[in-house]
Amino acid sequence: MIKLSVICPFYNEERYVRQCVEGILSQDYPLQETEVFFVDGRSTDRSRELLEAYAAQYPFIHILDNPQRIVPVAMNLALERAQGEVVIRLDMHATYAPNYFSALTRRLAELSADNVGCPVQTDVLRKTPRSLAIREVLCNRWGVGDSLFRLGVQEVREVDTVPFGCFPRSVFERFGKYDERLVRNQDIELNKRILRGGGKIYLVPDTSCTYYARENFSALAKNNFLNGKWNLLTVYYTRELRSLSLRHFIPLLFLLSWTLPLLLGILFSPFVWLAFLSLGLYFIVISFESLKLSFQKRLNFLYLHLSFFILHCSYGFGSLMGLLSFPFLRR
Repeated sequence: MIKLSVICPFYNEERYVRQCVEGILSQDYPLQETEVFFVDGRSTDRSRELLEAYAAQYPFIHILDNPQRIVPVAMNLALERAQGEVVIRLDMHATYAPNYFSALTRRLAELSADNVGCPVQTDVLRKTPRSLAIREVLCNRWGVGDSLFRLGVQEVREVDTVPFGCFPRSVFERFGKYDERLVRNQDIELNKRILRGGGKIYLVPDTSCTYYARENFSALAKNNFLNGKWNLLTVYYTRELRSLSLRHFIPLLFLLSWTLPLLLGILFSPFVWLAFLSLGLYFIVISFESLKLSFQKRLNFLYLHLSFFILHCSYGFGSLMGLLSFPFLRR
């Protein structure tokens, strides 16, 4: 039986600790062949206290300290301690099907892959009309683009990235560990590095996990602002445009399509019509999609509409701020 090393970084996630750990304990993979590292970014809530209670009961659960409080450092700290032949990277904001470990480990061997993942279902812990609208937008093609791991697959597909992946330990020796300059996007960047080195990444339909999304508009905006900002910073630090995909830059292009004409309109007023055209087409498309979802899923039309707009604008504005910060950064 293959020895597994499971790594899960966390910081102030007490709402999500119990379902994450219980999901690990319910796996059909032999727990005696599993070691689990929870890496704490020095949480100030009860996250660590809850995990220590589990660690006292289950000796294969280990808690590590991450004073730098960022995910790539947490991953690398745990990789230094890990003894497994296979490494699985988890997120505290998610729960995992009982066959998650076994299905991904089996497919990793069958496909001779360098990383294997599965489709992610999006949900929210506290279900309200607003949070349900946010959930729907975060798994909608008009919300998140053509990302297959969000949209799902019916057969094994070769892809450019997967979340919460399963790697042979040798991957980190061949392609390097996580880039500690990247506060975000470290998983995507590692996957792109694997592909550039000739590795293979697969999305498989054999199992599933559920990711718990942000539940209010301010949290949605903050999270996606940082995602957008670190898209551009990832390119800056890695000096590699291929570290990301075209879909990651669409919100920035949308934002520029109406903000630039508005600014140019100060000098030459007809440019303003380009801004109105861009926003008009956008709102037609989003209104139609929101209306369709409101009838099909019985969700609030206004919350759907706002979720789309906040998601796209916060992501695009974050990318713009990342771009504008380039002159002030040291590589």
